[in-house]
Amino acid sequence: MSLRISFKGLGLVEKSREKEYDVVIVGGGPAGVAAAIYSARYMLKTLIVTKEKGGQLNKIGYIENYPGIRRIMGPEFIDKLYEHLEYYKVPVVIDEVVDVKRKGDEMFDVLTSLGERFTSKTVILALGVVKRKLGVPGEEEFLGRGVSYCAPCDAPLFRDKVVAVIGGGDSAASAALLLTEYARKVYIVHRRDKLRAQPFYIRQLKENPKVEFILNSNVAEISGTKTVEWIKIRETGKKIPVNGVFIEIGADPPRKFFEKIGVEVDEKGYVKVRRDQSTNIPGIFAAGDCTNAAGAFKQIVVAAAQGAIAADSAYRFIVEKFN
Repeated sequence: MSLRISFKGLGLVEKSREKEYDVVIVGGGPAGVAAAIYSARYMLKTLIVTKEKGGQLNKIGYIENYPGIRRIMGPEFIDKLYEHLEYYKVPVVIDEVVDVKRKGDEMFDVLTSLGERFTSKTVILALGVVKRKLGVPGEEEFLGRGVSYCAPCDAPLFRDKVVAVIGGGDSAASAALLLTEYARKVYIVHRRDKLRAQPFYIRQLKENPKVEFILNSNVAEISGTKTVEWIKIRETGKKIPVNGVFIEIGADPPRKFFEKIGVEVDEKGYVKVRRDQSTNIPGIFAAGDCTNAAGAFKQIVVAAAQGAIAADSAYRFIVEKFN
């Protein structure tokens, strides 16, 4: 298949000349890649359109609960996913989908920010979620100068320094554990009296002498001169000297996009799906963290399973409607 290369700013974007597909998958994380692999095995003409390969996996530290892989970093896991995907020769377009519209009675047009239009019999939404911001003074000002949302990306920059991780869930715990391999001290600041992370993570944190918990506390401010120098605790007014702040307070689905294209969402903005990952729009399916399928249990293995189910459902939909 011939390719053309286009540029936007400094970004290199590889795009397929093909314009009509059986399945267009929006999102390139575990759910999207799993959906693509299963779609390809059904011999469906398949395309992935994603802003970045791997999605939130780029910002995850160690993964220790995916069957068959004892321990692996998020970015390394992405490489394995796409190495597997390459075997099936599924094209991947690095671009942002901005709209999905009906084309006649049977097809969909998938529109991107770079002006591409892909037509497909079905669409699988696997957009994942977007990390929340803390919303305090200094957060934006010191982004890239001590404030980070990605421990795997930035942890090596804080060797022998002091950092704070804000949050109490699995992502915060995972980030903190990774940071202990570089920083000399890691504070975990959490608004509740105990962490919500898996017990396996909590045990490791409690056993690590580099970790100190600051519970029942909220960060009111991040400050410094050229780089981060301290955080201020709202409840006590205490200033804690740190060199880095890693924000891990959860994530939200792209609700506005879902509402724009007409798929039904729940009160938190997650796509409502049935057991077969179908949505309220026939031909549009959804999988992974952007759906309400598994409630609050957002796990890589669950996302991958939902991607496989969505692909199977898309295949059955196509067979029934188009054959």
